[in-house]
Amino acid sequence: MQRFIAKRVLSSTNSLRSHRCFSQLAQKQTSFAVHDNDIPVPKLPPFDYSPPPYTGPSADQILAKRKQYLSPSLFHFFSKPLNVVDGKMQYLFDENGRRYLDGFGGIATVCCGHCHPDVVDAIVKQVNRIQHSTVLYLNHVIADFAEALASKMPGNLKVVFFTNSGTEANELALMIARLYTGCQDIISLRNGYHGNAAGTMGATAQSLWKFNVIQSGVHHALNPDPYRGVFGSDGEMYAKDVQDIIDFGTSGHVAGFISEAIQGVGGIIELAPDYLPAAYKSIKKAGGLCIADEVQAGFGRTGSHFWGFEAQGVVPDIVTMAKGIGNGIPLGAVVTTPEIAEVLTRRCYFNTFGGNPLCTAAGLAVLKVIEKENLQENALVVGSHLKKRLTELKDKYEIIGDVRGKGLMLGVELVTDRQQKTPAKAETLHVMEQMKELGVLIGKGGFYGNVFRITPPLCFTKEDADFLVDAMDYTMSKM
Repeated sequence: MQRFIAKRVLSSTNSLRSHRCFSQLAQKQTSFAVHDNDIPVPKLPPFDYSPPPYTGPSADQILAKRKQYLSPSLFHFFSKPLNVVDGKMQYLFDENGRRYLDGFGGIATVCCGHCHPDVVDAIVKQVNRIQHSTVLYLNHVIADFAEALASKMPGNLKVVFFTNSGTEANELALMIARLYTGCQDIISLRNGYHGNAAGTMGATAQSLWKFNVIQSGVHHALNPDPYRGVFGSDGEMYAKDVQDIIDFGTSGHVAGFISEAIQGVGGIIELAPDYLPAAYKSIKKAGGLCIADEVQAGFGRTGSHFWGFEAQGVVPDIVTMAKGIGNGIPLGAVVTTPEIAEVLTRRCYFNTFGGNPLCTAAGLAVLKVIEKENLQENALVVGSHLKKRLTELKDKYEIIGDVRGKGLMLGVELVTDRQQKTPAKAETLHVMEQMKELGVLIGKGGFYGNVFRITPPLCFTKEDADFLVDAMDYTMSKM
C-alpha cells in the first residue's frame, strides 16, 4: 500500500473560498510520492452525439459579466471556470465542443440525463399549449403528476403540495409540523443541510451555510456518522441523543424531526444503521412529526429503494423532495397524509408557481422515464460496480480515507493521515482539477471540503464508471 506524503497546507476552512487552497498547494510545492507512471491516460467512452457549433460569448466574457452583474456570493469550481453550453444524457460539452463525463449531475439534480428526449418532448408540448395560468384554475397536468407521485409513497402519504425548490419544500414541512403539533421545537442533525431560507437555515447545521440571523427553536442532535462519529456504526447509540434533547432541551413535546437519509452537502454521509427507527420512536413519543428530506437521495438514486429513508425501514409523516423530481426544471414537493395536510386550510396558503403546468409536465415525464428505463435498477447495478472500484482505489492510495454511499450517490473522502483523519482540502481540489482536464466532472462537499460527491445522471453506464475511476487512479498516480 502506497503512503501518500504531503506537507500540511494552511488554507481557509471556508469551502466557498476553497479554490485558494489549490494555489497554496502549488506555492508550497507539496511533494507527493509517485505510484505508477505507467498507467495509461484514460479515454472517454464513445458517444454518438456532437453538439452544434457554439457562437456565444467566451468563458472569460461570461465570467467578467458575472462578476459585474451577479451576486458576489456566487462561487464556481475550478481555477478556470467551465463554460457549459450543451448537454446530452450523462455528458456535458464546453464552448469548444469538448465532451465531459458528468459525475455530479448538477448536484444530484439531473436524474434521467441531460436533455432526455422524453422529458424535452413533454416540456415542449406543454409550453406550446400553456406554460402558466394559476392553480386557481383547473389543469389536469398537476393532478396527474400528484397522483403518480403519491403512488410512489408508502403508507398514507397521499397528499402533495408543489413548490419550486427543496428549500421551499423544507420550509413548508417545518411549518406544517409546527402547526399540526402546536409546538415549536424542531430537532435536526449536525452536519445536515436543508436550505438557505429562515427556517431551513435554522435546521441546517453547518456554520458554512448559516448567516448570523435569528434561528430559533431548533436543536441539533449528534450526527450518526459511521466514519467520523463517536459511536461508529451504532445507530441506536446516536439516537439516544435525540431523547436527551427532548428530555433536557424541550418541554418534553416537540414539533418534529428532520433529516436526510444520506447527507448530500455534508459529504455523502449515510446515517448509521438502525438510527432512524430509534430516533423516530423518540420523536413520536414526544408528539412530533418525522420529516424525511429526500431532495438529493430520492427518485431511485440510492438504487436499493426509491426513497432513501426506506433503507432504514421507516415511514415518515412528511416527505420533501426537489432536484431529481424535475431533471433540472425548478420543482419541489411536500407529501404528507390527508390528516396532516388539513392544517394548511386554517388560512389561505398557496404558491404562485408551485404546480406550474410546465414544471409538473416535466416531473410526470421524469417519473415515466425512471420506470420505463429501469433507472433505479441501473443506479443499483452501476453504483455497486462504481463503489467496488472506488474501494479498490482506497486500498491502493492512503489519501483515500473513506468510500461510502449507495447507488449513484457516493462519496470519497480524502485525508492526509488515515489515523487522524486530517482533511486533505488542497489535494481534493488538485484531483478535481486534474480529473476535469481528463474529461471528468465531479463535485465536492463535506464540512472540510475534502469529499468528492459523485452523483451522476442515473443513465450512467459501467463504462462511464470505469472511466471515472480510471481518471481518479491516473491523477492520484501522478501526485
